[in-house]
Amino acid sequence: MILLQTSKLTKLYSGTPILENVQFEVKKGERIAVVGRNGAGKSTLLKMIADEIDFDSGEIHKPQSVILGYFAQSSHVNSDDTIYNEMLKVFSKTLQLKKQLEELSLKMAEIDPTTEAYLKIIEQYQNMNHQFELMSGYTYEAEINNILNRFKFNEIGFDQKISNLSGGQKTRLALAKLLLQKPDILILDEPTNHLDIDTIEWLEGYLKKYSGAVVIVSHDRFFIDQIATTIYEIEYRKCTKYKGNYSDYIDQKAVAYSSLMKQYEKQQKEISKMEDFISRNIVRASTTKQAQSRRKKLEKMERIEIPKINDKSIGITFEIDRRSGNDVLKVENLSVGYDNQVITDDLNFQINRLDRVALIGPNGIGKSTILKTVAQTLPPLKGDIYYGKSLDMGYFDQEQANLNSSNTVLNEVWNCFPGRLEKDIRTLLGNFLFTGDDVFKTVNQLSGGEKVRLTLCKLMLEKNNFLLLDEPTNHLDIDSKEMLELSLEDYEGTVFFISHDRYFIDKIATRVLEVTPHGVTSYIGNYSDYTEKKQQLAEKEAALQAENSKKNDEPTITDYQKQKEQRRLEQQRKRQLEDIETKISEYEEELAYNQAELFKEEVYLDTQKSAEVQSRIEELEQLLADAMETWESLA
Repeated sequence: MILLQTSKLTKLYSGTPILENVQFEVKKGERIAVVGRNGAGKSTLLKMIADEIDFDSGEIHKPQSVILGYFAQSSHVNSDDTIYNEMLKVFSKTLQLKKQLEELSLKMAEIDPTTEAYLKIIEQYQNMNHQFELMSGYTYEAEINNILNRFKFNEIGFDQKISNLSGGQKTRLALAKLLLQKPDILILDEPTNHLDIDTIEWLEGYLKKYSGAVVIVSHDRFFIDQIATTIYEIEYRKCTKYKGNYSDYIDQKAVAYSSLMKQYEKQQKEISKMEDFISRNIVRASTTKQAQSRRKKLEKMERIEIPKINDKSIGITFEIDRRSGNDVLKVENLSVGYDNQVITDDLNFQINRLDRVALIGPNGIGKSTILKTVAQTLPPLKGDIYYGKSLDMGYFDQEQANLNSSNTVLNEVWNCFPGRLEKDIRTLLGNFLFTGDDVFKTVNQLSGGEKVRLTLCKLMLEKNNFLLLDEPTNHLDIDSKEMLELSLEDYEGTVFFISHDRYFIDKIATRVLEVTPHGVTSYIGNYSDYTEKKQQLAEKEAALQAENSKKNDEPTITDYQKQKEQRRLEQQRKRQLEDIETKISEYEEELAYNQAELFKEEVYLDTQKSAEVQSRIEELEQLLADAMETWESLA
């Protein structure tokens, strides 16, 4: 079933087309990723589909019954309400219906069950209750709690005022609220921004099971690979459709390019032969007619354009001025935080030359604080940091705090490297896609992606042998990410970085450091190796628990056993969760059965039976509410 379709959609900015003749369709159950370079028009397409901006020509066809839900990169919730109350607004109609059902239930108790009026109220109650179930009447509280827990709002409390939240938290809340609304088409522009890896992985699972359609713009290749069933690429103002996920799209595009290039080369040879024949025979009386015929054929020929390769990517090469010692960094019993407020402690790890170490963990655990402390922009609260010999550190701050907002792009770089010629600086900036008058823009006029490119340009020129990178791929398009990856893979120094981009971690990392409330754990390899090792450890632990449960051994209280006990409790929690979900299902079935019983003549005409059934309904509603509360505490 087609939910939305565009025909020859065109959008102009200042008279210049950014999108031309776009053919785009969304089917129920389809998960579409829109890809392309920064500035290609991806967000513009989403805004037109979501009716956020007008288009200049073409058509968008959508049935009136189809509901769209749009999440922009800048989406956030502005409210004086609490987090939980704001989520309740999604179910305002459900809550109104709940109140009406309660009033109707009270009214039923006051009317003689043998009267026709009672029958009418029962029928009305039955219809309303069915609608109440369809509107998540018995599950909305659990749905709210589940979504808020998944987006980590349980860590700050659901009664927190929204006005007290950070910008990133307000954006996460906007996404959580939209997911609760369950529109027919979810339109998501960079939904993984501000999410940690755990939440991104949960979101992947959620979107895979989503009953409606999903349209996303994302530069997260891992994310697209996991969820997309269709890819639309925007390039040179055109929109091209590919079936499958991101990896399939890359393969199909390469095949299509190769095929088109062969067709182009074949046609060029044919054209060359025809032109040669015409030039040799047009003046000869005996062959003039043949030459004229060839000329007409050549004029009518539909020319194949030479396939374009979009090679407008950043040119980045990280070099070093000198080699560092083999021991680059050693951290012992480190505590980090702000104003003597510890964020994370008991940190112990070591980094050696040529290591490329990824620092991962949930949002708020202190990853950026660790990097700032190692970079010496924050003092350690406790413990020791030992730096190796001949070490030159370069720090990439995800907030680009080291940029002067009043500087021009040219002066921002030139001021740091005054010994270089202007033409050399401009050539370097050109490698980072700052061309022409772009170099005279002030820093505060730049987009997020432009600020990242400018910071990377400065960092490249420093020629450090130890790079500290905090979310370096934020705001970069996929092509620029790939160029950064290639540069870091060839880099002869050491890299310590934070990223939520699992594809990037997979390409770059030789080791993963996971930050937990109990310190850091080191895993050899990249992100895929890390997840595989975690899975092996979980399976091994499950086997040990099964063996120990048979022996009924009481564990000794050591650090290892404490961790083991925590994992046992987690398994127990999951079993309890399954049990309570079964109970909830049973209560809901029995509740529906008893509600149906109320409408049977032999029940509603029998005052005693009717009272017994009504009493059981009230009992089941309380049991269901208690079960839901238990489920929420376990989820």
